[in-house]
Amino acid sequence: MGDGTDRDLESLAAELETLRERNERLAERVETVEDELDRTTDRVETLESENDELREETDRLRDRVDDLEAETTRTSAAVDAAHRRSGANKSRIEELQARELEKGAHLLERNVDHCELEIDGGHLEKIEKDDGETYFRLPDSDDPLGRGGNVALAHGDLLPIQQLARMDDDMLCSTTNALPSRLAAKLWRARSDPTVGDDPWNDGCKTVREYVKASDLKHWIRRQEKGVSDSYAKKLVSRTIDALLDLSKNRLAIRRKRERKNGLEYTERRVLLTADAEIPGEAGSIGSGADSTALETTAVHGGG
Repeated sequence: MGDGTDRDLESLAAELETLRERNERLAERVETVEDELDRTTDRVETLESENDELREETDRLRDRVDDLEAETTRTSAAVDAAHRRSGANKSRIEELQARELEKGAHLLERNVDHCELEIDGGHLEKIEKDDGETYFRLPDSDDPLGRGGNVALAHGDLLPIQQLARMDDDMLCSTTNALPSRLAAKLWRARSDPTVGDDPWNDGCKTVREYVKASDLKHWIRRQEKGVSDSYAKKLVSRTIDALLDLSKNRLAIRRKRERKNGLEYTERRVLLTADAEIPGEAGSIGSGADSTALETTAVHGGG
């Protein structure tokens, strides 16, 4: 009976030790959970504090939005009033400009919205003066104040090729969709404007002021129009020359001249600007300038 009792005591002691270890683990777990609960509580308190701050900030932003909306309403009203005043002032200015033009005034082009003017006669003429500025006037009217010097050249006195050459590339494309015409205008611009840079024209002598060879024109076209093949450039040479003749009202001439290259002779076309060619506004041209009556005047139509 003693041995059985000993075994029972040992078994009970083992169970007690197991329970003790389990209790210790549970105690540690409880401490861990309590720590996590404390951290969670702290986090909740932090979030509640942040939430309170966000609510306050939201309230401030709502107030700011209300202020901005009120300011926008006031600004819109002020802008509308300014637009009404501006429109009225623009109408007054246009009326005064129309009256001054009808009295013979010459007004700087940059100051005139000619499309909005109601002009007696329905159209204006664009001219250039000795001061290099461009003006609007009623056709053939003299400025009583003589501003800007004498009339150098009216826009309508220019040849079509000169008018196109004065346009920038965007305006040129919107004016004509024919590539040969655009190339002809650019070619004329290269001849007359030293700032262009890529100029295939050559100085002539005696009766020829300037000329361009067909071969040089072909290479120039390929530089102007990227991706154009050599064969297509040759076709464009002929079409561009035709456009030059047409747009210059045949002020240019075509000549063929025998050339020699690498021991071989060939005939090449040249586009000539002869010394007696009548080119409006260019020195040495017969009939150029404002006194020339050989050219038609193109009107710039006004509003109304």
